[in-house]
Amino acid sequence: MPLSAYWHLLRDNRNVRLLWSAQIVSEMGDWFYSVAIFSFLIEITGSAQMVAFAFLMQVLPQVFMSPSAGVINDRISRKKVMIFADLSRAGIVLAMLLVRSAGMLWLLFLLLALETSCYALFEPGRSATIPNVARPEQVPVANALSSATWSVVFASGAALGGIVDVAFGRETVFVLDSLSFVASALLIRRMHFSEPHAQDRPHLRIRELFDFRPIAEGLRYVARDRKLLAVLLVKGGVGVMGINWVILPVLGQKLFPVQLAGLTSRQAGTLGMSTFFASRGLGATIGAILGGNFAGVNARRLYGTILASFLMSAVGYAALGLAGSLAFAAATVVFSHTGGSAAWTASTTLLQQMTEDQFRGRVFSAEFALYMLAMAISSFVAGQLLDRGASVQMLAVATGAATLLPALAWLRWGPRR
Repeated sequence: MPLSAYWHLLRDNRNVRLLWSAQIVSEMGDWFYSVAIFSFLIEITGSAQMVAFAFLMQVLPQVFMSPSAGVINDRISRKKVMIFADLSRAGIVLAMLLVRSAGMLWLLFLLLALETSCYALFEPGRSATIPNVARPEQVPVANALSSATWSVVFASGAALGGIVDVAFGRETVFVLDSLSFVASALLIRRMHFSEPHAQDRPHLRIRELFDFRPIAEGLRYVARDRKLLAVLLVKGGVGVMGINWVILPVLGQKLFPVQLAGLTSRQAGTLGMSTFFASRGLGATIGAILGGNFAGVNARRLYGTILASFLMSAVGYAALGLAGSLAFAAATVVFSHTGGSAAWTASTTLLQQMTEDQFRGRVFSAEFALYMLAMAISSFVAGQLLDRGASVQMLAVATGAATLLPALAWLRWGPRR
């Protein structure tokens, strides 16, 4: 795909343009507040386990919410679901202003769980909506644009989040994040598109959320196609790198702080942390573009892209464990997450190609749940090991070795055509 394809897509497709704009403003706020929260936790507790627990509160609710989220997104308007999720997150993030001491951490963790439950509603709906607002030949472009945007916003949001935190304080961070969700909801409200999955369907009733027949139907749909199941598991493999949510803050805060004149140790550590998150975002940006441009819709190229991506991630994290300077460590993070993002983009395109519209919400919710579960497990283990004396460099090398496992599984079972 030529780079001009992205420009033409945004210029000619109003719905994609609005969805893309909503993604930018809401995700920018997300990375603002993530840096502020991790910095706050390390400052008042000094515990990697607390960082890992905060991350668990951001991912585990999504695992438990995903079955119901899939049913909701396959039964009612995905546009309405996304607007509801955005407005709910605006209020939840604003409530984080109440957390000011270690004694209020219980409230922070509760709010994180609520916010991420809303994200579990929003994200499958957004992914499932893309084929409804883009023509078939535009879908790979839209997927690559979405992944690249996530990555650019992650890099810039993480970097700016650290700067805003240092310059204006955490309160400003939470207010900006809340406003970003309001803006996202207003943009999505302006979208107009057909939603065939919700047409001529009765109103969703509360008891249907506890009816597991649609979930079982979705599981049978995936299980009967081994190739579809293999693609569904790709992001679970990428989730092995979820350990980065624990080791990158620790690396930035304790081993590679950005020492500038006039900064306190907390401020230097916050900038070090945001540097690593920005590097992660830069790598993800490159990977999203490569994953979309190189493979397009060709199944064989998509297969090869995913395999190469896992190998890149493994090599990058092994090298991170040997890094002796901030510059080299940041470079290895860029390389690793170039691979992770390329695998994400390629697997999304494959899954959209292989899944029927009436099952798309449940399939993407299941995929999302597996990804979050893998991240939750890896980050929890990382926090436990760090607080028991393991070195962060050793954990980075172990992450590289663990990423070889999904690479071998994909080599054996991935669909090549």
